Amino acid sequence: MDIDLRAVAPLLLLAAALAVYALVDLVRAPAVRHLPKWAWALICVLSMPLGPLAYLTLGRAPR
Repeated sequence: MDIDLRAVAPLLLLAAALAVYALVDLVRAPAVRHLPKWAWALICVLSMPLGPLAYLTLGRAPR
């Protein structure tokens, strides 16, 4: 089974951009909910793309 990298590359770039956005937001945030910042950072890095989505929906403190 050959997977064409050109077909998957936009999804990989989108997932990487989402992870970078979530990590930058995590570093800049004065406080987060439910878990410490280091735990959210691990979740964002180790479980892409669901980790950044979880942080952005559950972990961000209300602004």
